[in-house]
Amino acid sequence: MDNHIASLNWSLVQTFLAVAEEGSLSAAARKLGQSQPTLGRQIKQIEAALEAELFIRQPRGLSLTTTGRQMVVPARRMREAMNSIALTAAGTSARAEGTVRLTASHVVAQFFLPDILAKLRETHPAIHITLIPSDVQENLLFREADIAVRMFQSSQLDIVTRKLGALDLGIYAAPGYLARKGRPHSIEDFIDHDIVGYDKSGLILQGMRALGLPAEKITFATKCDDQVTYLELVRQGCGIGFCQTAIAQASGLEEILPDFPIPPLPVWLATPEALRRVPRISVVWEALKTGLAPYVS
Repeated sequence: MDNHIASLNWSLVQTFLAVAEEGSLSAAARKLGQSQPTLGRQIKQIEAALEAELFIRQPRGLSLTTTGRQMVVPARRMREAMNSIALTAAGTSARAEGTVRLTASHVVAQFFLPDILAKLRETHPAIHITLIPSDVQENLLFREADIAVRMFQSSQLDIVTRKLGALDLGIYAAPGYLARKGRPHSIEDFIDHDIVGYDKSGLILQGMRALGLPAEKITFATKCDDQVTYLELVRQGCGIGFCQTAIAQASGLEEILPDFPIPPLPVWLATPEALRRVPRISVVWEALKTGLAPYVS
């Protein structure tokens, strides 16, 4: 058994941990970017090496055995150690070359970053970019990304952050919708209009309540949680929506109730402290800071 244990490698432990945390082979496969059969074979391999059953197969996934539960904590320590090794190795590069993994919300990734990254590629062709559009917080210390553009300040230790400013928000509608339904001139008028809202997310209703609006009277005519699709629904005339000013104006939308105060969205850059001075990270960091400057106040 000891010889088998000595042959364990990080990829097998990583698979075990992903399945343990996600609860199924399919979810772990999506997280790791591998196929479900591959992960199934790896789980059998690590169980054979340990001569122990780690999971109980159930109709809707996998649950940990007692041995499996006992392995989770040391497996997480191993992940932390491997990530520390990766960060240390990444921090030794002395040239502005290599791959930088960049994550941002779907909206920022689609509307702001392509132009910035195209200019970066012109000036620094040795830097390759992997862009990860995601509205889920990526763990920078686990190297899920090297740099993040976020709408909040990271609370993780060993993360360097910089606030770039804030993106203005407003209430917007398509010209065709306004021609058909009329333009609201007060909050009371606005509430009676078709409003595009979120489905499962409560952010819009929470924001309206914070502004003193009667959110309980709101019935969303159209709902969608994906923010890129949300903007397109507003642009096509499904109703009035809350949009980032720079994107709304570029999309030909008209602002409604411009004097109504809507708090802007803060924009932060974040990267692990161990990577901040790595040349390729510094170059991308500065490119983002400069490129996003025209959009933030």
